[in-house]
Parts: sequence; C-alpha cells; structure tokens
Amino acid sequence: MRVLLTSSEAISRAVKLVRPEVISAYPITPQTHIVEEIAKFVASGELDATFIRVESEISALAVVIGAVAQGVRSFTATSSHGLLYMHELLHWSAGGRLPIVMAVANRAVGAPWNIWCDQQDTLSQRDTGWMQVYASSAQEAFDFTILAYKVAESVFLPCMVCIDGFVLSHTAEPILLSSRDDVNTFLPPFDFPLRLSNQDPFTLWPILEPALYHRQRKDLFRDASRALEAWKRAFKEWGDISGRCYRPIEAYRLEDARCAIVCMGAVSSTARVAVDRLRGRGEKVGLITVKLFRPFPKEDLLEIASFVEHLVVLDRGVSYGAEGVLTQEVKGALSGAVPVFGVVVSMGGREVFPELIEEAYFVGRRRPEGMGWI
Repeated sequence: MRVLLTSSEAISRAVKLVRPEVISAYPITPQTHIVEEIAKFVASGELDATFIRVESEISALAVVIGAVAQGVRSFTATSSHGLLYMHELLHWSAGGRLPIVMAVANRAVGAPWNIWCDQQDTLSQRDTGWMQVYASSAQEAFDFTILAYKVAESVFLPCMVCIDGFVLSHTAEPILLSSRDDVNTFLPPFDFPLRLSNQDPFTLWPILEPALYHRQRKDLFRDASRALEAWKRAFKEWGDISGRCYRPIEAYRLEDARCAIVCMGAVSSTARVAVDRLRGRGEKVGLITVKLFRPFPKEDLLEIASFVEHLVVLDRGVSYGAEGVLTQEVKGALSGAVPVFGVVVSMGGREVFPELIEEAYFVGRRRPEGMGWI
C-alpha cells in the first residue's frame, strides 16, 4: 500500500508492525513526532504495548535496557542533546549485548543553541558499540527500522536508525508500506538467550578483572565487525520479500566516473541532482552513498572507489582539530589507495543546494587531498 508519510510517521508505522512490547521516550525536537504517533497507536489499541513516559532521555534508555534485558522487544527515540544525555548508557547497553533499536532524528548540538540538522550527535557516538544506519528517504526510514530489529536481534548489538531532522523527519513522501505478514515472515519473535530471570538469576554486568575485560572488549569488536555480513543477509532477505533492495554502500553513475562524491543521509538526494547537472556539463563524476556507518563497510567502499581517481566527501559532522568524521572513515578504509578531499558543507541546518555540492566538487577537483569548509 502506497501512502504519504513523513519519515517520523514511517518509523512509527514500522514500529507498529514490529510490535515491541515496551516503548519509553522523552520528547525532544525534532524526534517527538515519532513517539507521539506510537503513543496514539498504543492508546487506540492498534499496538499492544506499554508506553512509559519518563522524566529524561537517560531514563528512557534505562527503561528500554531493563525491558530488553528481560527478553522483551522494545523501542525508544531521541535526538541531539537527548542522545548525548544517554551517552553513559549507550556504552552499558552495547557492553551488555542488548539488541535495542533506537531512532535518532539528527540535530545539531550546542553551543550555540540550534535545533536544525547535522550529524554531529550520532557521529560523536560512533565508538560506543552501537550500529548506525542512515536513511536517505522516508521509505528507507521505514525499511531500516524493520531491518535494524532483524540485525540487532541476530548479532546482539544495539542499533541507531538515523534520519535527518526536519529534512526527513518533517517532510512527507510517498512510501510503500509492508504487510504485517511480510514483517512476521522476515522478523521472528524475539528470543534473547541472556535474558534476566528470577528463576535462573545471574549478573548481566559483572565486574571483570583486566584479562577478562580485555577479552570481552575483543569479542565485542569482533562481533561488531562481523555484523556487516548480517546486514548484507538482511538486506537481501528483505529485498526478496519487499522488492526493495539495499546495500551498505550504494553507487550512482560510477560507470566511467573519474571522481566520486561521497555522502550520507538525505543530502544524497540533492547530490544526485548535482551529479546529473555536472554530467550535463561533461564532468565524469558519480556518487557513493554510505547507508551503513557502523559497522563501516571498508571492503565494499574500496571495491567501489578503486575505479575512480579521487573522492570528494561531503561532511555534516566534524572531529575538531582533525577533519570531517565521514572523511576520516573513508580515508581509513582506503588507506591511501585513492586521494580523498573532505568538504564540510552543512552544520546546524545550513541549506545544501545542488550548486553548493557542485562548488564542493570543483574545490575537490583542484585539491585532490586535504580538507575544506565552504
């Protein structure tokens, strides 16, 4: 069924189909619409779940941690400073191998005060052990929410489903909704082998001596890396069921490209327009869109990017004193195989028009390596 939905509404529809039993949330712009819609589903009886209103974002995640630790499928959502407030519990939930799914409507962080979009909030949490997938449309927001549960519950790692605040969260697009039967076929009932029980008590987060702690961290690192294969399997299986196929990294007009623009999130739609315009001017340029940021698909990027002479990365989050975060990841994956120029194009909701991306492309063509702001 095709309907007109914002990405916030699309996520709420996906959550209704997934049928978590516990939802806990605290409102924060621009995420609030997600949990408002879910609250309506619970109130009307369309979703048989307990909706728990709490006094803060850290409490929202604490409730979900407690539920998932008992083997109960759950959901929460947040944004910006709400995500930062959760920071300590992000580590605890990943270290506890809890398959939590959380939607994040990307928003700038202060200071100065700003409610518009960049990706600094989630990118600053890249080392917490959470998987991160970035939607470029309302359709992807819907699909990635369902996919996140599938992968999280198969590898026992938490996952953030990231959508650009306002650009996606408040913009309506036509999307195809999947049926409950299709989702039930794709996503089996939640079975968490480490669930807490008073019948067989144990400690979820024991104090570990250094050698055991080191081993636990090694296992977490290994399994987070192996999760890439789980994403690929889930993408294929969902494609077979829904007809909508995804990859960790997607290419556009790269057949004979000498340069590729790299980006993540909703800006990829604008980048496609810019690539088409540049092609019309005789420029041999293509587009690479990163869908899966954690685990980062290094080999996939290297395979795609090895056919071009250099890359121009569009950053919407920065590591101060270093360079753009996505640029760092791309450079690390390529290990010097392809020159990379990073351009910070939008922080705090600065509008990204095709002309801006074209400017970034020409700056990067003149300077095949390095970093710039425009």
